[in-house]
Amino acid sequence: MTHPAVAEVTQRIVERSRESRTAYLSRVDADAAELRRRGPARGHLGCANLAHGFAAAGDDKPLLRANTRPGVAIVTSYNDMLSAHQPYESYPPELKKAVRAAGGVAQVAGGVPAMCDGVTQGRAGMELSLYSRDVIAMSTAIALSHDMFDASLLLGVCDKIVPGLFIGALRFGHLPAMFVPAGPMTSGLPNKVKARARQAFAEGKIGREEMLDAEADSYHSPGTCTFYGTANSNQLLMEVMGLHLPGSTFVNPRTELRQALTAAAAKRVVELTAHGDEYTPIGRVVDEKAIVNAVVALLASGGSTNHTMHLVAMANAAGITLTWDDMAALSKVVPLLTRMYPNGQADVNHFHAAGGMQVFIGTLLDAGLLHNDVLTVAGRGLDLYRSAPELKEGELVWTERAEGSGDLSVLRPADEPFSPDGGIHMVGGNLGRAVSKVSAVKPEHLVIEAPAKVFDDQLDLLRAFEAGDLDGQDFVAVVRYQGPSANGMPELHKLTPPLAVLLDRGQKVAIVTDGRMSGASGKVPAAIHLSPEAADGGAIALIRDGDRIRLDSTAGTLDVLADLSGRTPEGAAKTDDKWVGTGRELFAAFRRTVGPAERGASIFGGF
Repeated sequence: MTHPAVAEVTQRIVERSRESRTAYLSRVDADAAELRRRGPARGHLGCANLAHGFAAAGDDKPLLRANTRPGVAIVTSYNDMLSAHQPYESYPPELKKAVRAAGGVAQVAGGVPAMCDGVTQGRAGMELSLYSRDVIAMSTAIALSHDMFDASLLLGVCDKIVPGLFIGALRFGHLPAMFVPAGPMTSGLPNKVKARARQAFAEGKIGREEMLDAEADSYHSPGTCTFYGTANSNQLLMEVMGLHLPGSTFVNPRTELRQALTAAAAKRVVELTAHGDEYTPIGRVVDEKAIVNAVVALLASGGSTNHTMHLVAMANAAGITLTWDDMAALSKVVPLLTRMYPNGQADVNHFHAAGGMQVFIGTLLDAGLLHNDVLTVAGRGLDLYRSAPELKEGELVWTERAEGSGDLSVLRPADEPFSPDGGIHMVGGNLGRAVSKVSAVKPEHLVIEAPAKVFDDQLDLLRAFEAGDLDGQDFVAVVRYQGPSANGMPELHKLTPPLAVLLDRGQKVAIVTDGRMSGASGKVPAAIHLSPEAADGGAIALIRDGDRIRLDSTAGTLDVLADLSGRTPEGAAKTDDKWVGTGRELFAAFRRTVGPAERGASIFGGF
């Protein structure tokens, strides 16, 4: 039986979205009817168009010309700089071979950019990161716009890449689409040791080479970084939404099981085309229930705060209006079931070994917190995702996991949670609305009232720390002009180590910002994604040094305890002539048109 709060929120979303969802599905259904009528999509192309489409297809040229097999688009984010995406180098030929064996024909339709927030953290490139999601969505649409295809296989893992691929694929909602994961790297340096090294480096106790050794031992091989940030939150959500094969999310790269799952995804997507018996368009998979399931999974896993924006934008692409109020309502009833770094010391490999997605999904289903009656790429019903894949005598099979968690310090059942509510809270007051990730914050730090220290640039805060100007005092760091329209809303994760140092010294510290702190935000209390942002007239622009700020993440309040009437904004976002270097000048149109964080921080608005 569905939990009453989950049912209520779902129904509210259905009613709110009725007009836009109906319009979206009417387009999907019209396109689907045309696709069924005419056979494989490329058959309607003119001779010159089609000849261009198969000119370089080699052995597949006769198959493409004959137009009897469904065509599968491979949209890839491969590059060999990102550890998470490097394994995709070998995927296209493997997928083509498996699609061919299943009765289809596949082509690499296009690539999408994939930047690494880990590389750009604290640097100018970070001011392009959030915008890259919408660039990826447009790139996905360009790849699929050739109208050669009857389904798509989406190769992406990290941060903005999965949401971008997701949004782009939903513009072709009549086509089946599956995400094909690459898996996490094996565990390296323990997270506790890495965090300790970062704080020691921030305090000047170790040098660059020792710090680099620690980081290199953490991020050491192909595969997703093993902490539970945005990349792995993406992966968990894709499985819960039924866009991965069951149990495929956290299988390590370059293993026999990983290769078998990749081939199985290719086979399965052919079966899902309009020309088979199990037609499953992505526009039908991603419905209101699937969106609610994603929010529940995000909260229950203590996932990335970035998804408080991404999920809003992703839902919007399917004609569904998701709000922060929906997330707040669900957070009150969804328990926290995992402890993965930065919310604990375990990583995603430990989570997987403890029972992983099968136990996680199973216990949420049993508690009525996930909708079971949903369409997935594996078939109807999320119950299918209680099963784990394995190789038996070289054959890939799925077996339902009957036992519970193998490690209660990492993964717990819904009736024995780490916390009775979700790891992400919404806070609001006279400064606006913001997101507060509480799953890694100690209870005694959830409420703070202290004077503001105002910064218009994260580098100014870092300089103040290095100069000792923040020592021995309680304060709330207010970092403003970091929102979507100001500078692309960069992650401010580099601020976590110095603020954590001060917290460990016994100071009461917190951060309030219209920027982001990333999926790796940790133990420092924070109110982030503040909306409206300073550049759009938000009250954060009126705060002065010394104003007392109260953040109560438990009660869900954020207020400045000062009279702001009569004040005029201090500081300002940079003007276009200052955005020079690292390609930032190319994104002036994004800065002018991007929406607020609360509505997904997207340039697309409503579809």
